[in-house]
Amino acid sequence: MLVSKNAKVWTALVTVYIIWGSTYLGIFYAGQTIPPLFAASTRFITSGTLMTLFVLLVRRGSLRARRREVLSAMLIGILLPGANSVLFFAERNVPTGLASLIIASVPLWVMVLRLGVGRERLPWQVLAGVGIGFAGVAVLAQPSGGAKVYGIALCVLSAVMWATGSFLSSRLPMPADPFAATAIEMLTGGFAMLPFGLFTLHHFSPSTTSIIGWIYLVIFGSIIGYTAYVWLLANAPLGLVSTYAYVNPIVAITLGVIFRGESLTWRLLIGAAIVVVAVATVVRREPAEATVPEDGVR
Repeated sequence: MLVSKNAKVWTALVTVYIIWGSTYLGIFYAGQTIPPLFAASTRFITSGTLMTLFVLLVRRGSLRARRREVLSAMLIGILLPGANSVLFFAERNVPTGLASLIIASVPLWVMVLRLGVGRERLPWQVLAGVGIGFAGVAVLAQPSGGAKVYGIALCVLSAVMWATGSFLSSRLPMPADPFAATAIEMLTGGFAMLPFGLFTLHHFSPSTTSIIGWIYLVIFGSIIGYTAYVWLLANAPLGLVSTYAYVNPIVAITLGVIFRGESLTWRLLIGAAIVVVAVATVVRREPAEATVPEDGVR
């Protein structure tokens, strides 16, 4: 029996919801006994290699592009995988749910860059959403419940790096094939971090849980999740696809409660509600720019 396109769309959407929402838990487990920089660098080198094989063997494509396009993809590769590696450090000092909510502020930071760097005129609803969203981040950014100032600051840094990479990716010349662009980004980010990862590799003895978390990030987070996302961009309304931006934190919080025993405080719930509503407002008003970053490196 043929599966309807609507069913395929929702299958892919739920895949993105669950997989990208669960990568925060995967990062936590992978980083428990594997040095963060080594875990992040090897993850992206492996993911980039698999994505390259997918481009060459499955899509019958090529990584060839103009020099400017390759250089742009390499720059984005430093920012986005770099942001992810920062998150490996952050989640050692911040609960999974809180980290996901701070990262959910990426669309808000993108708006700040569009306003300040791009000199764009944005609708008042977007500006109001940005202001409210950062108020929610301020509510969340309080060291309590196991969260440390150091970890919270790293989460904010990760969000800013991710937003900067997303902002630049829509303004720089990039390879036409998004899969090829992502392969270049992953490989660049992975190899850029590898020397530092090897330098921190002392008494390497990863647990089974960390290895499983690392494999999950490579196969599900980077390959399956991104493939589903790119398919959605070509087959579903952008407003529907962009809902991942505020569904992922809900998934991450739920998994944090179930698997890490994280507590749901009133401050977390209030901050989460403010951030999710603000991001939803920004996403719905400005989906083309704010909600379609290069997310293949999650």
